Amino acid sequence: MKILHLSKYYYPYSGGIEQVVQDICEGISSKYTCSVLALSESKKYYESNLNGVQVYNCPVQFSISSASFSIKYISTLIKIIKDFDIIHIHLPNPLANIALMLAKEKNKKIIVHWHSDIVKQRYLEKIYRPFQNWLLKRTNLIIATSPAYVQGSRALFPFKEKVNIIPIGVNKRNADDELTQLIKNKYGNKKIIFSLGRHVYYKGFENLIKAGMYLSSEYIILIGGKGPLTSKYRELIDDLNCSDKVKLIGRIDERELPSYFSAADIFCLPSVERSEAFGVVQIEAFSHEKPVVSCDIRGSGVSWVNKDAVSGLVVEVNKPKAIANAIDEIFSSYEKYSKCAYLRYINLFTASGMNKKIITLYENI
Repeated sequence: MKILHLSKYYYPYSGGIEQVVQDICEGISSKYTCSVLALSESKKYYESNLNGVQVYNCPVQFSISSASFSIKYISTLIKIIKDFDIIHIHLPNPLANIALMLAKEKNKKIIVHWHSDIVKQRYLEKIYRPFQNWLLKRTNLIIATSPAYVQGSRALFPFKEKVNIIPIGVNKRNADDELTQLIKNKYGNKKIIFSLGRHVYYKGFENLIKAGMYLSSEYIILIGGKGPLTSKYRELIDDLNCSDKVKLIGRIDERELPSYFSAADIFCLPSVERSEAFGVVQIEAFSHEKPVVSCDIRGSGVSWVNKDAVSGLVVEVNKPKAIANAIDEIFSSYEKYSKCAYLRYINLFTASGMNKKIITLYENI
């Protein structure tokens, strides 16, 4: 059986959806032939083979908001779609949706992998909605990553009979013990609160920065990543005079990331909007036995992933003091939270578990 994944980007581009696509393709490549159609930051079209996965890399002509357009993406799909048995499309991705419409293949089996609604770009969502509805009617199955997100999604509600819940799973990546110790030493062996993500509106990092004001000097907050709000976060840290407690450490090399999770004591995901649909970083933290503090985002799967009072604590959105209090509370029963976080990873969020369920869908579609 040959499966084509329609993704926005693919490795070495770093992103939550891209990592899921890679884990699926590489995880089932011994059983099925998996290929990926993706955009590329290159100005020219090229094909590559990464760990047994054929990748069709297409240049971007232009972008509107977060939606990119590529004529080559559309023409390549029209050319190669006949060679595949199943088309597995990862949304949100208006370009892939429109390309699939234009390919006009009526007999192909289609699976929609619903990672998130279009939340912020309301005008774009209105224009895109007819194409999205066409796809949801046409698709054979829909994969959603959590029951909580399905319940909060207006787009999925009319098609809920097609929905299969398959939580995202990740492979545990081993830390470098020497680098882990270097990180701990660098920050004076303080209790490390680690956070990670693009510095954008829905991530809520300003609340984690403010939480530092309520924490004692035995803690240090490390925030990885970059983005359009990085300079504002630096200004906020200066204004609050908390540079001794909060550090913006920039983009972290993928090879070093496991060591940061290992060096941390707690992971915090302070996101405040449904644009954060799942929070893959939470399960990466679980895999390293780290409890999580996250926020109760209405209609999101974030607080379903991090089970309150089990794998960590869930607090109200936009409440810096509540974040600080939760951090203190976890340390009062740290061993319990640490063990439960790892058990939740093993029971629900491994890549192998995710792939077994996806294989079952492929075989029964």
